[in-house]
Amino acid sequence: MKIFVPHSSNFDFRNELYTPLRNSNLNSEHDFILPQENKREVITKELIKTCDLVLAEVSYPSTGQGIELGWASLLDIPIVCIYKEGLKYSPGLRYITGRFVSYKNPKDMIEKIGKFLESFDNLG
Repeated sequence: MKIFVPHSSNFDFRNELYTPLRNSNLNSEHDFILPQENKREVITKELIKTCDLVLAEVSYPSTGQGIELGWASLLDIPIVCIYKEGLKYSPGLRYITGRFVSYKNPKDMIEKIGKFLESFDNLG
């Protein structure tokens, strides 16, 4: 499954999001698009259109991410939002998805993403 992973730049996304994803078994099972892995990529509707799922880390607000999520919603790409326990995500996200997963730490995040992806795969 091709999964786009938008996020804010206002946290240590390389260590808290990218490294755990790349070092997990999920990385060999899915194609994760991490927009700032090599450099700051320009994300387009055309790129999002090629994805099967958007896995948005929404613990921190981000205007760019909001635009990307709007595109995904308009393109009917399923969206799941993950967020760190104790942090508040924008309530407006409820207008584009009902799928929210909270996590405690990177290990918990990977376990919960894995369970979600397993159940998501079984829907199709």
